Amino acid sequence: MYDLYESNRSDSERYILGRSGKRTLFAVGLNPSTANREKSDTTLAKVETVALNSGYDGFVMANLYPRRSTIPGNLPAHAMKASMARNIAEILKHAEIEEAPRFWAAWGVNIVIRDYLVEALQTLNAEIEKIGGLWYCYGDRTKSGHPKHPSRLSYEWVFQPFDMNTYIEKLDEALSRRV
Repeated sequence: MYDLYESNRSDSERYILGRSGKRTLFAVGLNPSTANREKSDTTLAKVETVALNSGYDGFVMANLYPRRSTIPGNLPAHAMKASMARNIAEILKHAEIEEAPRFWAAWGVNIVIRDYLVEALQTLNAEIEKIGGLWYCYGDRTKSGHPKHPSRLSYEWVFQPFDMNTYIEKLDEALSRRV
């Protein structure tokens, strides 16, 4: 069903999932749920539909952290650094072959539940800047300023440029007040 698929041996971590194309949209969520090479889930189906409706013939679903969980609150309290590093490497391996790859910020409000999710975003953003990648959000942001998760979308929305550096600065400020 999907020709792009990278996971660890036990499939407890998924790095990327998608379909090859000449023009690829990279959606970045929080963490993977149940979708795999053979079966979709609600989030993946919406990402694929938005990509196709927006003129992309390929898409990659990636995440800030690769551990599978249907409930973000069940993510580990501390990140496995090796998993984070491999996750980012797999995303970049596919993005580097695109000219000015386009990234859809698609993680929703739960990014603040673990500090390492923000750390992963900072690292990924720095690497995306190096390859000339561009960030977008789909539709309006949440009331708290986060890009919306694909499960909360309307197909009538459109992509808008997303200032990732300003967003990260605000995340850092919010997290520093929390400590």
